[in-house]
Amino acid sequence: MKNRVTELLKIKYPILMGGMAWAGTPALAAAVSQAGGLGIIGSGAMRPDELEIAIRTVKNLTDKPFGVNIMLASPYADQLVEVVISEKVPVVTFGAGNPAKYIPNLKKSGAAVIPVVASDSFAKLVERAGADAVVAEGMESGGHIGEVSTVVLTNRVSKSVTVPVIAAGGIADGRGMAAAFALGAEGIQMGTRFLATIEAEIHESYKKKILTASIRDTVVTGAKLGHPARVLKTPFAKKVCELEVNNSLEAEQVLVGSLREAVLNGNLERGSFMAGQCAGLIDEILSVKDVIEKIMREFVETVKKLYEEVKK
Repeated sequence: MKNRVTELLKIKYPILMGGMAWAGTPALAAAVSQAGGLGIIGSGAMRPDELEIAIRTVKNLTDKPFGVNIMLASPYADQLVEVVISEKVPVVTFGAGNPAKYIPNLKKSGAAVIPVVASDSFAKLVERAGADAVVAEGMESGGHIGEVSTVVLTNRVSKSVTVPVIAAGGIADGRGMAAAFALGAEGIQMGTRFLATIEAEIHESYKKKILTASIRDTVVTGAKLGHPARVLKTPFAKKVCELEVNNSLEAEQVLVGSLREAVLNGNLERGSFMAGQCAGLIDEILSVKDVIEKIMREFVETVKKLYEEVKK
């Protein structure tokens, strides 16, 4: 498949892996890239030296393009950008802030810059700053979220900017990909679907929680603290929601380190199991390669079916 996203990123399929702290490991990123998508290292919990090691690990695992996601809320954001420039990482995605000041130097290094956006106004802002594409991430997604659904956001953003739009949030199969393309997207980004893979280095209880979740088994925590995040319903998530109502300071405190507890230890009492509503669409653990190939088959079948319906 060829379009502006595949040409920009030099990948076979317009499918990106979401930037996931702790879960976005070199092994998973390399597997996605090797299968024809764009694997992305999640640097959200990394120090600069750790990111450097992660990048070099991916380079040893694949010769395909890959990316790094940088959360601008990180205290190491400046240094992380320096690392991706020095390591000549081909693609950089940004979340949790405005990356405008970093874009010129990143582009000089040859990197494609793709900010995650939650509004059309922010999409236009980063386009003016030189972004090569944007990820329109809707509130259905796992982890930190905005306020607008993927359907509305993708539709609006694709009409507001001229750079390619990559849809994210609630997408886990080829039908979702076809819907995103109908709304103007030229690629998709998935996090939750790649967590439920053989290569994902997360605790087995995390994978099981995704497989057993229904489409109503997520909840948003942290909204009253100013950093809403969608997570799977667990005893810990329930506790956080209750604390937000009665004691926001304690809620803030218990959230510290909670994603690490989920990813590494599978701790239902202390871990934040970040996942999107599309967890309710996932019912099997597959290899990354099988996930991508299945999605592409479903995408083509769905588009063909729609075309046949229109022709009648």
